[in-house]
Amino acid sequence: MQNPLISILIPFKNTQVFLSECLDSIINQTYSNWELLIIDDNSTDSSYKLVENYAKKDKRITLYKNEGSGIIDALKLAFSKSKGDYITRMDSDDIMPNIKLETLLNNLQLHGKNHIATGLVSYFSAEGISDGYRKYEQWLNSLTTNGINYSEIYKECVIPSPCWMINREDLLTIDAFNPTRYPEDYDLTFRFYEANYKVIPSDKILHLWRDYGTRASRTDANYAENSFLDIKLHYFLKIEYNNSRPLVIWGAGKKGKTIAKKLIALNIPFQWICDNPKKIGKHIYDVEMKPFNDLETIEHSQTIVSVANKDEQVLIRSYFSKLNKESMLDYFFFC
Repeated sequence: MQNPLISILIPFKNTQVFLSECLDSIINQTYSNWELLIIDDNSTDSSYKLVENYAKKDKRITLYKNEGSGIIDALKLAFSKSKGDYITRMDSDDIMPNIKLETLLNNLQLHGKNHIATGLVSYFSAEGISDGYRKYEQWLNSLTTNGINYSEIYKECVIPSPCWMINREDLLTIDAFNPTRYPEDYDLTFRFYEANYKVIPSDKILHLWRDYGTRASRTDANYAENSFLDIKLHYFLKIEYNNSRPLVIWGAGKKGKTIAKKLIALNIPFQWICDNPKKIGKHIYDVEMKPFNDLETIEHSQTIVSVANKDEQVLIRSYFSKLNKESMLDYFFFC
């Protein structure tokens, strides 16, 4: 197809102050054969009226009110109304560089089906970007540059929710936006991974990601840390876990304890190791804490690492390497 239609899906709620910049950046794309399905998720400000005015001026923009509540319901509605050969998402408070659609489409057309096109992201904020967000941006971009996003999927969401494009048929194959599991972007990324869709490397900044205090990812309970852990464990058990191999948790901090409780509730047996001499030999949830080097005696194990300290993670990786253990096969970092 020389000039395929791209469907852009946007939920919005009370983003009146940012919407014009977002919509203008879409209108100014170098690629013009797109449709925008934009869904008002029960806004209480003037967002709806603002978008309505844009839709009157540009017939490529179609505005709907969410029939349910929340981002997933809004995305389902937008996708059901879409007609594009290719599908992409956008956040109503962010900005597209003008080459975004063209670049994503070209990459997808070059590589074909069963691929995800994405790009580098750049955070911006009127208040300044925190060190944590800047490090996340650098980490995410380092993965995307090499197309190795899945290699650290159990740490964090490795495909930015407003910066991907996919063939419509591929999105339908993985059930699109139908699962009602939050965080919805992380869940979708895991389904890309499960379907073995390849991530196309990119060295271009294709999304300007706005950060501010009331952004949903900061305030919505659906994006709390425990939700991310639920997603990780759900897909680990579905995709990676082999019940013929001993399962091990490394680390007895807050995250390690949460993982342990969830495994106990699921009646999944595990062994527990750490490198804290004060905890070794003690029982937590009736499971004895053992020294980390006991791992050498547990044959063919799978290990969930819950240790968050970056320096310790380097040492842990080195230790696994000495044992000839392979990342994403024998051990998985959950933080």
